[in-house]
Amino acid sequence: MKGLREALRKMPERNRILLLSVAVGLSCGLAAVLLTSAIHGIHNWLTSWFSQDSDHYLYLIYPGIGMLLSLLLVRYVIRDNIGHGVTKVLVAVSKNESRIKPHNMWSSLLTSALTIGFGGSVGAEAPIVYTGAAIGSNFARYLGLSYRSMTLLLGCGAAGAVAGIFKAPLAGVLFTLEILLFNISMTSMMPLLLSTVSATMVSYLLLGSTLPFQCNLSPFNMANMPFYAVLGVVCGFVSLYFVRMTLWLEDKLSAMKNPYLRWGLCAAGLGLLIFLFPPLYGEGYESLFPLLNGEPVHFDGETVLAGLLHYKWSVPVFFLLVLVLKVFSMTFTNAGGGVGGTFGPTLFTGAIAGFVLARTINLLLEGTSLTVPEQNFVLVGMAGLMAGVMQAPMTAIFLIAEITGGYDLFLPLILTATLSFGTMRMFEKYSIYTKRIAMTGELLTHDSDQAVLTLLRMSELVEKDFSTIEIDATLGRFVQVISESVRDTFPVIDSKGRLQGYVSLEDVRKEMFQSDLYDKRHVFNYMHSFYEYVYEDENMEAVMDKFEKTGAWNLPVVDRNRKYLGFVSKSKIFSAYRSELRQLSQD
Repeated sequence: MKGLREALRKMPERNRILLLSVAVGLSCGLAAVLLTSAIHGIHNWLTSWFSQDSDHYLYLIYPGIGMLLSLLLVRYVIRDNIGHGVTKVLVAVSKNESRIKPHNMWSSLLTSALTIGFGGSVGAEAPIVYTGAAIGSNFARYLGLSYRSMTLLLGCGAAGAVAGIFKAPLAGVLFTLEILLFNISMTSMMPLLLSTVSATMVSYLLLGSTLPFQCNLSPFNMANMPFYAVLGVVCGFVSLYFVRMTLWLEDKLSAMKNPYLRWGLCAAGLGLLIFLFPPLYGEGYESLFPLLNGEPVHFDGETVLAGLLHYKWSVPVFFLLVLVLKVFSMTFTNAGGGVGGTFGPTLFTGAIAGFVLARTINLLLEGTSLTVPEQNFVLVGMAGLMAGVMQAPMTAIFLIAEITGGYDLFLPLILTATLSFGTMRMFEKYSIYTKRIAMTGELLTHDSDQAVLTLLRMSELVEKDFSTIEIDATLGRFVQVISESVRDTFPVIDSKGRLQGYVSLEDVRKEMFQSDLYDKRHVFNYMHSFYEYVYEDENMEAVMDKFEKTGAWNLPVVDRNRKYLGFVSKSKIFSAYRSELRQLSQD
């Protein structure tokens, strides 16, 4: 292994990255197959022995057991927060120099398999993205690659993970470009493509050639385009509900500090929701297959509401409730200790939104010659909600086309995804993955200027060659400090090292040669206050705002207790900015 590492390090960087992208893709494809097989295996093991309807009541407790197992693993074995996988990848890129802990190469796989296999109402896509990104990051770290190369391989891992779990290589690349990486050059496309193709090949070889959402679609009819436009707007508002309700619920549930009490409440709530609405069990994809193929809706007594479904309006009402409550079941699962993502629930909710709208239109137009193909709306609704919730319309369009074979519906996919994205952007600037990060100012974007500012680290910019002086020091002591200093500004501190102000050489120039004043005058007689100071953990965008507001060229840096740490200057920031921008712009 050591010889292989040395051989790779001696290769030209371009060739090394290409070779590693293939290795990352193959590894991510295997991880995706393992996760998919584990989820289905656990589910079959738990339900294959069911022989009578009374056994179905176990669906009330299965999800809670899976959540508890995941909670215990995370709390006592992994000992790290591994939820919200896609958001964690974004944080790694923006704050941690694209470094992800090695345990993430397996911990998300294990816990999400237990969570979803037992019926947790979340998706496997975010955990596999986190796993893939961790594989790429740790491959790069093992070989001692640069931040830029590590970020690229992290992106290859995420792209390979999406491609592997969906058998959708192009969607994997677009997911990385739209959601994860802020500014990637065209020459970096080749590693991403190699990674996704490699992962997809592994998935096809081990899982077969069947598409994840195989469906029988109706032929495209241009006359239905106005209805697809309505679907786009509806998906935009459903996306707004999905994002804001999810974040609100997470905040409310996270306020409950006792993890076991929170687990109990969430497990009970999730079990009740699944008992009343069986499509909320697990990822829910099995419930979509009849809708995608235009088949009648049946529940065979699995729900207390099933008896109402013979009324024509009860079906869209039932699924409208499923749409509304999916956010609750998903959040209960994650807040209760389960590990899963919002990617799958977004697809599920979009499909339900498309079905509800299509069935409503058909019921309203009943008796006329006009009808809309419900299975087409189910498929296009998936793209619509992805475009709104994730704010990634290109990923939504091509992913849905790839996983369903619905290439004939490109026009509706484009129209619905675009209108959903536009509607959502009118009310919400950030996606479900980026909103919390954006609030801290640490989000990398496709805007090069803001991206570079986000990458700059205050710890690397602090200048520490300023000589400090105590606030009660005499002029004589101050003159001695001046004689040993290379700067003409002197930060003033108290006995505990806290910053009080500053004195410049100009302030004491006239009196520093009058020795009779050395014991009579003190530093506080000359001290000025700072209008602003910078915290050591403050983001660079806020720092630049302070420079702009004060017109200063230097600002002091302190910790949260106002202990003096040094100065940061505009010139140092501009120099670091130019250096970082050159690195990001390299091919």
